[in-house]
Amino acid sequence: MNSTPWRAPLLWRGAQTLARAAVGLVGRLEVTGDVPETLRHGPLILAANHISPFDPVVLAAACRVRRVAPRIMATAGLFRAPLIGSLMRRAGHIRVDRGTAAVHRSLEVAAHAVAGGSVVLVYPEGRIGLDPGMWPERGKTGAARLAFASGAAVVPVAQWGSHEVLPYRAPKGMLRGLARAVARRPVIRVHFGAPVTLRDLHPATPGAARRATDRIIDAITEDLVALRPQEPDRPRHVDPGRPVDPSRAHRRPGPAETHPGAPAR
Repeated sequence: MNSTPWRAPLLWRGAQTLARAAVGLVGRLEVTGDVPETLRHGPLILAANHISPFDPVVLAAACRVRRVAPRIMATAGLFRAPLIGSLMRRAGHIRVDRGTAAVHRSLEVAAHAVAGGSVVLVYPEGRIGLDPGMWPERGKTGAARLAFASGAAVVPVAQWGSHEVLPYRAPKGMLRGLARAVARRPVIRVHFGAPVTLRDLHPATPGAARRATDRIIDAITEDLVALRPQEPDRPRHVDPGRPVDPSRAHRRPGPAETHPGAPAR
């Protein structure tokens, strides 16, 4: 791997500071867990659950608290926007053309970035989750393949509360959602978990990417349990505009379950 880690542009570090301020205006941010000092500046993969259009702002703020400046794998639509797209490119974020053949190119770019010493933030679910209980869905294998290709550690990031700020169909209903959040100031929780153990999996083994993906989603799910103790099954806040799709439901592991070679979480 490159001995000179990628350094976040001043533009992106400034944007993270603004994100921290923005989250403070609409809610109360609580960040728990941490990123090991040896991994904080990369190479590292952060794998987070995806519950709201407000997630990128929340995660940028939480990473600022933990002194991490990740490059975000984001949908191509953001890069096509006149102003935001230019800012995303200048900040070093990585474009993902979902549903096209170019998505494989995104993984190559991300693997090169991680190998060069970057911290890359990914959403293993590949979309805002539509599980009826808002638990992490069955993940896509991209995050696992990125880990195999780069050899970098994977730190799960569980988050809860951002769905109370912006509705699923934002920008539709955005102003109403923000006004409600400013008045109610929901608690927005983010937890950085222990690195997921993937060392016992060989990339060439059939099914290895799926098993690695399930471990990553399991880790996020287990950490999410502690963030929503009063909402074990269904969320208290229900967004009427958010569709439900149980077809990609991920089995929630029992409290005694661990994976071979992985420490008890």
